[in-house]
Amino acid sequence: MPSLDIVSKIDFAELDNAVNNTKKAIASRFDFRNSPVEITVDRKEKKIHMHAADGGKLDAVKDMFESAAIRRGLQLKSFEFLPAEPARHGATGAMKRDVKLKEGLTPELAKEIVKMVKESKIKVQASIQGDEVRLTGKQIDDLRAVMAMLNAADLSQPLQYVNMKS
Repeated sequence: MPSLDIVSKIDFAELDNAVNNTKKAIASRFDFRNSPVEITVDRKEKKIHMHAADGGKLDAVKDMFESAAIRRGLQLKSFEFLPAEPARHGATGAMKRDVKLKEGLTPELAKEIVKMVKESKIKVQASIQGDEVRLTGKQIDDLRAVMAMLNAADLSQPLQYVNMKS
């Protein structure tokens, strides 16, 4: 029986490339000269930390990161931009922002996917397995129909389809 897994993962190599491209863009801008700006990735906490001298520069760093991420093929749904807040250390007026990386399907999203598959009346079984959903069906075309339906739905996270076996 054909099957596939639905996951939500971030390509950390592309994320690192997007962060490095943002750092290069910051270094080349005249308005960022002699201004403390920092953007780092914390893989363990699954966060990106942004620090800047003021709120305007922090917003510019966010915009540069978003455009670099899009150019690297990352979807903006993978990032949850938290509100900016004053930095505890550094110059007066310094701001920081954390960006959560959405990786792995949340239990609520997995249940929503299973519900959508059941309501579609396509002859496919969906089961939740940890932070992924496994689809099995008698025909590979049914799996492709479910993939198209899920891609058309506006879900809170980007989905990838892996381990397709026919």
